[in-house]
Amino acid sequence: MMEVTYLINRHNRVSHVKIRSCFTCCLAVKSFLHISPRDPTLIHFGSLLHFRFLLRFRIIMADLEAPLVRPKRKKVWVDYFVQFRWILVIFVVLPISFTLYFLTYLGDVRSNWKSYEKRQKEHEENVAKVVKRLKERNPSKDGLVCTARKPWIAVGMRNVDYKRARHFEVDLSAFRNILEIDQERMIAKCEPLVNMGQITRATVPMNLALAVVAELDDLTVGGLINGYGIEGSSHLYGLFSDTVVAYEICLADGKVVRATKDNEYSDLFYAIPWSQGTLGFLMSAEIKLIPIKEYMKLTYKPVRGNVRDLAQAYIDSFAPGFGDEDNEMVPDFVETMIYNPHEGVCMTGVYASKEEAKMKGNKINSVGWWFKPWFYQHAQSALKKGEFVEYIPTREYYHRHTRCLYWEGKLILPFGDQWWFRYSLGWLMPPKVSLLKATQGEAIRNYYHEMHVIQDMLVPLYKVPDALEYVDREMEVYPLWLCPHRLYKLPCKTMIYPEPGFEQERRQGDTPYAQMYTDIGVYYTPASVFRGEVFDGVEAVRRLESWLIENHGFQPQYAVSELDEKKFWRMFDAELYEQCRNKYGAVGTFMSVYYKCKKGKKTEKEVQEAEKAQLETPYAEVEQAE
Repeated sequence: MMEVTYLINRHNRVSHVKIRSCFTCCLAVKSFLHISPRDPTLIHFGSLLHFRFLLRFRIIMADLEAPLVRPKRKKVWVDYFVQFRWILVIFVVLPISFTLYFLTYLGDVRSNWKSYEKRQKEHEENVAKVVKRLKERNPSKDGLVCTARKPWIAVGMRNVDYKRARHFEVDLSAFRNILEIDQERMIAKCEPLVNMGQITRATVPMNLALAVVAELDDLTVGGLINGYGIEGSSHLYGLFSDTVVAYEICLADGKVVRATKDNEYSDLFYAIPWSQGTLGFLMSAEIKLIPIKEYMKLTYKPVRGNVRDLAQAYIDSFAPGFGDEDNEMVPDFVETMIYNPHEGVCMTGVYASKEEAKMKGNKINSVGWWFKPWFYQHAQSALKKGEFVEYIPTREYYHRHTRCLYWEGKLILPFGDQWWFRYSLGWLMPPKVSLLKATQGEAIRNYYHEMHVIQDMLVPLYKVPDALEYVDREMEVYPLWLCPHRLYKLPCKTMIYPEPGFEQERRQGDTPYAQMYTDIGVYYTPASVFRGEVFDGVEAVRRLESWLIENHGFQPQYAVSELDEKKFWRMFDAELYEQCRNKYGAVGTFMSVYYKCKKGKKTEKEVQEAEKAQLETPYAEVEQAE
């Protein structure tokens, strides 16, 4: 009889191995242990004097080896303001948010009453105004061109510091109409300020939807194209920009062009995504529609183990073998939430008809009602009750994370998930992100940058286990959101691109024409901050960015970035982007994408250099350095 206690800390470092047995002490001392690199729950006993055998042992997790100790942080006034910020949110932000949501809804209804012909006429008039405004700019004194939208209105967390320097504004606030829903071509033509809530209200009753519908209602077509957009269907269709068929772009000289993948502006078509509106103004986009059904049949599957086990369970939940993209077992929607280093829930969804959902024995769950549990907590219940299946109305499923802003709502309103709040005031949720930003001030904004993490890591699917280990070790942020997406091999190299030669590796989830990536959403306060320890958010983001560069990953630009220019263009490819900036006259008129994303207020010298197009070609410097 032998009892083995194998003690490891949370970083999977062996702390102590204790052996009790009826064998003599000398046998124990001479034992030769091997810990399996693939499964640390396996300990191989080699030669035990004259015996060779293999035993499987239960690991008892413990923290005998002291975890990474950070010094305690002294509280300042900002800590108390953040702690009691819920007062401002309840009495100011939520009522104003609800009012704005309602007024926006009325505006959408009014827009829908107009004929497509009238909307198109208004669109052409508004485009003419933009062209006229651009031609009024004096390049020698007016600054670089950007939209007139207030800095705090953007949903992203990145500081809009470029608007704190001299600049020339163009008003695009009128571009918020759905111009056409073409059921024959399966195309929706939308202006850039059409948001996801607006488009799903129009298309879902027709049993149609955009191929990729971002989860939050407030996310706009323009932001998802010029920036970044993903959903649970992205493992089939790619990122939001991959579903666009054509762009209508107003160039720096006021010329309006239609760019598609096979016309004379095909280079511009491929350069627009991730360009942050720095090649021209997006006037409208034609986006792919797909047929859908009334319900989403959603399966919740709990998974347990170490972070590598959780990562593999996530991969296995949707990813077939190389090139087997037509496998009938591939679901329509995929996401996984990791709640701690040892537990997660994998969710897979397939569209289902109303008739199927209402069959006897099937459970329908309308998660969109204000009094319902927040979705991430509802999914977490699978850890207690085991695997289960339910049917969710399709539109409610699309926007399942809107009410609680994933799980950020728990920080904004610590009691917002309680039943008494959900039933009494839940109908006011969610607060508008723009209003949260508008009411936080400089000190609060800096506090969140230093003590809070909102980042997305786009990494190759096969590197998800390494990425999860990195986040657990460096940030200790939970829950985590995992969502797969295809990264296509295109005719030209765009700002983001798959690993060279990926198709030769024949990895799980990949196809000959696309590499499977995963978005790991890291949104929450690190555990060290909750423990009252020092956490350097700036340095943590820098290390995260370096890890992404080393592992051919990408950082969406809505987030706060600490990249300098050289590292920025190591992460992204500049060649096509810079070619289009020069070819279409953007240099000296529109800001460069790095200039726009760079943290901190721009100096007048930087503005003047950008106006005169004196900035060096950034990727050339990187190539020389390599």
